Amino acid sequence: MRCVLALLLLLPAVPIQARTEDRPRAREAGVTVGILRPGPLNAITDVKGVKVGHVTLPRSRDVNTGVTAILPHGGNIFQDKVPAGFVAYNAFGKFMGSTQVVELGEVETPILLTNTLNVAEAAAAAVEWTLAQPGNEEVRSVNAIVGETNDGLLNDIRARHVSIADARRAIETAAAGPVEEGAVGAGAGTVAFGFKAGIGTASRVLPASLGGWTIGVLVQANYGGVLTIAGVPVGVKLGRYDYRQQVEDRKADGSVVIVIATNAPLSDRNLRRVAERAFAGIARTGSSFSNGSGDYALAFSTAQAVRRTAERRKGVANVEDLPNDDISPIFQATIEATEEAVLNALFKAHTVEGHRGTAQALPLDKVLPMLETAP
Repeated sequence: MRCVLALLLLLPAVPIQARTEDRPRAREAGVTVGILRPGPLNAITDVKGVKVGHVTLPRSRDVNTGVTAILPHGGNIFQDKVPAGFVAYNAFGKFMGSTQVVELGEVETPILLTNTLNVAEAAAAAVEWTLAQPGNEEVRSVNAIVGETNDGLLNDIRARHVSIADARRAIETAAAGPVEEGAVGAGAGTVAFGFKAGIGTASRVLPASLGGWTIGVLVQANYGGVLTIAGVPVGVKLGRYDYRQQVEDRKADGSVVIVIATNAPLSDRNLRRVAERAFAGIARTGSSFSNGSGDYALAFSTAQAVRRTAERRKGVANVEDLPNDDISPIFQATIEATEEAVLNALFKAHTVEGHRGTAQALPLDKVLPMLETAP
């Protein structure tokens, strides 16, 4: 950690909108949360087959927004649906398609994230893309899945800058491999704990004795509370949190969307349980889950043994199902990966001057010494 801190101290104190790559991820800065090891990329794409795409609109003071797409696999998602579970922890928000996920327990389109007032464009893109896939020529109903958070501080959200084409490009450019984090895609204009945040991701791989499953998480972080990192009340130590004032100014409000992927063969019932545990990871970062917050989690399994293929949907089918007694390690992995994904969103994000104010990057030169000296 000392080497990273020394480098950070040498950076000039100027806006760093073009230097996202200079900021480390939490683990690169020596901040480790949890007891389980991450996957090779420490990203949701460690779950084989998962793809992520970002479209970040060209920036200006009034435009800081975009779209992020998560594809459960690279095939025809409508034909090879994946089981899924959904939880609305505090539902002050818009999560399109969630009612059908709850009812049927499956995902049939890419999962898109964007800003509050561009949900319609993202949904249209998911529908267009799905209808265009070979094999879907007779499809007459598509359940587009779109999550959102409000980026109206940094983005002129009323202008509704995101187009259907932008959202479709996020789907079409989605890829496996490393995932860009911070002020990108759907996180281009988001703020958490009063600092610039955005998209973050992390993963955990269970030891073979606990199943060897991989769990990956991606978050769109845009919420409030008392920032806590690895158990240290960083927000308090930075003098950045007056709870009364935060509530009066509604700065404690905000939202978070959590997308969880795993290769474990889980039923939609147990995937809902996994989604619910993700909020323990959010709580560890200091969230207040305030009245004005939209807090959502969606979990899906990529396991071939549980896919709802066209053949399996023709009649009674046999599918694998990890027993309840074996799921606790997946809960632990989900909590840890969610917490670290939020930290990565904050650590990687750069200062952004926006439509109605400026969101400063988390001052790592001040934060890292607090963590280094913590008991």
